[in-house]
Amino acid sequence: MPNRAVLKVIENRDLLTVTPDMNVRAVASQMKQCKVAALLVVDQRDGKLIGICTERDLTFKVLAEGLDINSTLVGSVMTADPQSIGPDKPFGHALHMMFEGEFRHVPVVDFTGRPIGIVSARGALSLEILHFRAEL
Repeated sequence: MPNRAVLKVIENRDLLTVTPDMNVRAVASQMKQCKVAALLVVDQRDGKLIGICTERDLTFKVLAEGLDINSTLVGSVMTADPQSIGPDKPFGHALHMMFEGEFRHVPVVDFTGRPIGIVSARGALSLEILHFRAEL
């Protein structure tokens, strides 16, 4: 499984993006509705990845700081310029990036810098459990 291309891991998953001008409440609501822990933030003009907003960002940068969720824009609390990976890279490389960088999500981008998906530690664990179940 670690040698599988990232594209195979993210296929058949919806791409969820937001723009930096959305308020934190709307972004958190979308995360809840879609049952995800992170959303990719894209430039409104060209659709290129400019950031990622995670549960950690919302907890540490908004809640812990007492910011107003209606007036705080996601662009001001997102993690800007996140590390990303290409779709042809091995899934194991994404796992290594997450381990080394101490984060749980890696955006997958095409050659132009536009997002096509996201790899998560949770998703990796799900794949491992399926593989483990098959072995049993």
